[in-house]
Amino acid sequence: ERDAVVETWTATSELPAGDGASLVDAFEAQVVAGAAAVSCEGVSLSYGELNAAANRLARVLVDRGVGPESLIAVALPRSTEMIVTLLGVLKAGAAYVPVDPSYPADRIAYLLDDANPALVIATSQVANDLNGDGWLLLDAPETVADLAGRPSGDLTQDERVSPLLPQHPAYVIYTSGSTGRPKGVVVAHEQVVRLFTATDPWFGFGPEQVWTMFHSYAFDFSVWELWGPLLHGGRLVVVPHTVSRSPELFLDLLVRERVTVLNQTPSAFYQLIQADTENPELGDRLALEYVVFGGEALDPGRLTAWYHRHPQDSPRLVNMYGITETTVHVTHRSLTPATPGAGSQRSLIGGPIPDLRLYVLDSALQPTAPGVPGEMYVAGAGLARGYLNRPALSAERFIADPYGPAGTRMYRSGDLARWTQDSEIEYLGRADHQVKIRGFRIELGEIETVLTTLTGVAQAAVIVRDDRLIAYLTGTPEIAAVRAELT
Repeated sequence: ERDAVVETWTATSELPAGDGASLVDAFEAQVVAGAAAVSCEGVSLSYGELNAAANRLARVLVDRGVGPESLIAVALPRSTEMIVTLLGVLKAGAAYVPVDPSYPADRIAYLLDDANPALVIATSQVANDLNGDGWLLLDAPETVADLAGRPSGDLTQDERVSPLLPQHPAYVIYTSGSTGRPKGVVVAHEQVVRLFTATDPWFGFGPEQVWTMFHSYAFDFSVWELWGPLLHGGRLVVVPHTVSRSPELFLDLLVRERVTVLNQTPSAFYQLIQADTENPELGDRLALEYVVFGGEALDPGRLTAWYHRHPQDSPRLVNMYGITETTVHVTHRSLTPATPGAGSQRSLIGGPIPDLRLYVLDSALQPTAPGVPGEMYVAGAGLARGYLNRPALSAERFIADPYGPAGTRMYRSGDLARWTQDSEIEYLGRADHQVKIRGFRIELGEIETVLTTLTGVAQAAVIVRDDRLIAYLTGTPEIAAVRAELT
């Protein structure tokens, strides 16, 4: 049993970390001027147009001294312009820090203060809403003129401040913090590239695929949605925010755009199932080939209505457990109505993707036997560089791997699980007070910290009930005043 849970079951193979390419290299290899790359609300860019626009922006950034190890905050609404900007930042050699303009102002202020980016890229409207000063505004006349005069060809390594390497950071995404402070996870180019190298045998990534970008780019599931098509010549459909909040409109978009790869948190997909059931004439026209679940625990019993209307292999449903600190995805499990666990509430997440190792360990870092709960630890090529400017926390969560090659690390996930007798992982929930709702990783202590700063609140406790956050307060709070302050 010990050999199984430490060696045989924990990984299928140790693959190289990508092929020595950065995200920029992998994208540029796909550029064909006439092929459609990205669209949003009637605006469409070919690979050639997307590449040229990103190159022009990259040269503007390089002239400002931006290069590898620089951080650029991007505060833009969902649009093709957002995709151009993310790619332009990477082409300049820097890493992007996604800042969703819909986030609360206090959280945005904290992220910008903590990341201390070399530059913030936004539109005039976003800058006005957030009181931004000294930002690069893409719609400012001087910026538009500057971009128009720049060369559109690919940058050479010599044009950058210093050469871009696969080990350099690609992005910093903030997750909820156990101390009440969000923390930035630093992920390198090679860790994203190898994610697709390792999972390609399952999905067969290629130019015929059409993906949606449904989630906020400040949520790490978006990394999978963004680069899945763009690294393989496929087409990306950026879902407008209003459409993402309406299952009926989203179903119509999936049909209209002939989307083949859909990535969803389970709670969002349950709503899509309802829309599909109520609009069968639309649902029957879906072109989906894959639906990939991630971001929160899946309840397989709630897929019954979907299976009643769609063949079990059209589309294929896949459950993928993942963590921001291990580059989006950790495990893979194909689903069918006949899959063990189907029709039950057990959250089975399969086994690790090929270039990762997954252990279930007790408090002494010893492996647990099949059926015995423990905490999940992840090792392998997907581990992030660590937390931005938080060396102590990085050392606490990214620890030495006692079961891997000398000098390797493993990430302590905080998630509880157990091996089944047939070598699958069953997800059991959190080992701490952190929760996931609709894909958002939420630290209840962070919310409690904010609540206790409000007028009249002495103590606060927050729980999850029916996919909602419920707060209990002591002291002399006026509930209407509390709600107003939170808003």
